[in-house]
Amino acid sequence: MNADPQGHPARRSISEQVAESIRAHMQTAGLRPGDRLGREEDLARQFGVSRPTLREALRLLSSSHLIRASKGPGGGIFVAATAEEGIGRSVSDSVASMLSAQSITIDELLETRMLFEVPLVGLAAQRATEADVERLRAVLAEADAEPDDGELVARVDARLHRLISEIAGNRLAAAFTHWVVEVLQPPLRTLVAPAVVESVIVAQNHDIVRAIERGDPAAAERAMREHLVYVRDLVAAMAAEDS
Repeated sequence: MNADPQGHPARRSISEQVAESIRAHMQTAGLRPGDRLGREEDLARQFGVSRPTLREALRLLSSSHLIRASKGPGGGIFVAATAEEGIGRSVSDSVASMLSAQSITIDELLETRMLFEVPLVGLAAQRATEADVERLRAVLAEADAEPDDGELVARVDARLHRLISEIAGNRLAAAFTHWVVEVLQPPLRTLVAPAVVESVIVAQNHDIVRAIERGDPAAAERAMREHLVYVRDLVAAMAAEDS
């Protein structure tokens, strides 16, 4: 929360309070993406505010990727994402803007990725069920069929990282890693394409999944670290060639 010049917490506007109330209602009611919140007039009446105040609250929620509006018969205000999904999209948007403005480097993003994904895979190794391992192996099987297909291996790698973050069971941490697949992977793939060995990526992914299957957090973290260091070294090698 912002503070005034004397250091006291700034009072939130009514629209901010309403936005928070709607967000809390979405969570306590267990609403999912696609669920209907209601029409503007219904929500204004439900939360006891004017239509202009409600519209500002809805604008705040929309900017956080949490709701969307639909016009016409059957229209109204709908849930666009859960709270953690909204966080993930907001972080992805911010990282994309920073990357586009060159206010953050690929190296910094790779370092941040290491800080998040290594401990997350350790959690996944502790918490993975047999069904989770089957899902991981099903993803790996796609790349095993054509381990030299660069685009296929890249897609499988991205799906594997997303799935591991889900299996880890920490929704907030998983939300903060959403940008890895959405923002970092595409330019990173283009950057290292001339140097990457697809079969190495496939083998590293197998090492990660085997450690998760054994329920060995230390081995899973070690395998993930080796995988990310390999990618980082590829980036460094390509930068050295360009200099």
